[in-house]
Amino acid sequence: MKKIIAPSRWYRLIPIAFITYSLAYLDRANFGFGTAGGMAKDLQIDGSTSAILAALFFLGYFFFQIPGAQYAANRSAKKLIFWSLILWGACAVATGLLHNVAGLMVVRFMLGVVESAVMPAMLILLSRWFTKSERSRANTFLILGNPATILWMSILSGYLIKSVGWRWMFIWEGLPAIIWAFFWWKVVDDKPQTANWLTDEEKKDLDAELKAEQTGIKPVKNYWAAFKTRVVILLCFQYFLWSIGVYGFVMWLPTILKAAPGIGIVETGWLAAVPYLFAIAGMFTASYFSDKTLKRKEFIWPFLLVGAIAFYASFLLGVQHFWISFALLVIAGAAMYTPYGPFFAIIPERLPSNVTAGAIALINSMGALGSFAGTYVVGYLNDRTGNFGASYIFMAGSLFLSAIITYLALKDKQKL
Repeated sequence: MKKIIAPSRWYRLIPIAFITYSLAYLDRANFGFGTAGGMAKDLQIDGSTSAILAALFFLGYFFFQIPGAQYAANRSAKKLIFWSLILWGACAVATGLLHNVAGLMVVRFMLGVVESAVMPAMLILLSRWFTKSERSRANTFLILGNPATILWMSILSGYLIKSVGWRWMFIWEGLPAIIWAFFWWKVVDDKPQTANWLTDEEKKDLDAELKAEQTGIKPVKNYWAAFKTRVVILLCFQYFLWSIGVYGFVMWLPTILKAAPGIGIVETGWLAAVPYLFAIAGMFTASYFSDKTLKRKEFIWPFLLVGAIAFYASFLLGVQHFWISFALLVIAGAAMYTPYGPFFAIIPERLPSNVTAGAIALINSMGALGSFAGTYVVGYLNDRTGNFGASYIFMAGSLFLSAIITYLALKDKQKL
């Protein structure tokens, strides 16, 4: 039986990574609840402007992915995330203090900028601490901060808006990131070699295992060479399309639900939480079997295909069959989240460590563009058509293409 290297890594680093990414996701995703809970009315924001505001986050998120990843890889992921926590917490609080749309646009863009490096920096950090047979699970615990946060945020935000209003909802949900930054700084180490809580033997064993993983990987000279590889190009398109579905769903689900007859903001919160409960179960299951079998493709494209079919079926049923349509949205949401752990384990296994950071950042930046497109186009379609049918088809089509590209990108394990 294979020896487990330094079990303390799991209970020392994973909870910290989970909470950190949870706070990032809290402060980007609560915008949908603010909009549904009175912000649009108070600031006189129409549907098209609301779509732009929601999408501006991802425009800022796009531009600083690669520089942030380079800093995390070559300098310090720990320092980068420390300052990001403080700054995004401040931006989130500012959202609750603003009284005009122009200021809100600036803050949404800046929130994207300061959060942009968090995802690639965290993935780089985990790749230094967890081996190939652990990486999908480690990534899943990180990205679990996404659906798990929306699960409780959906309920909490509904109650906060009802009790103290949308402004105080943003303020109370922004402050924890600033406080958490100091816990992060105290507990996290950039590399195993600098961790005083590991023994010398544990450091040596972990270093040997990580170096051994690199021996069978074809060398890639630099970032530019990595960006031109077949797998990176295809995964950029794949993640762009995937993110259209995910963020169209995340940002507009509260609005979709609240439009149903007899559904208030508190009921919206409870219903919006349901897909993420199933997403958590799916993510754990897929990452476990992906690491156990060391297969990635088989735990990605089938789920995206299921998500596409569920979206389309929900569109066909429409509001006349609300509860069945809602059940299909639950399936779509869970299916979209399930493959994240295996997906982000691919690049460290396909490319050498000298270019991993740049490749992850490029793919994630294309995901940010997809998120921008999903958030804006879904909001725009909802506003122009007066219903959600067109946006359902848009998200279903994007997920379907994403599933096909995944299959093609990972068809040959050896080909870059």
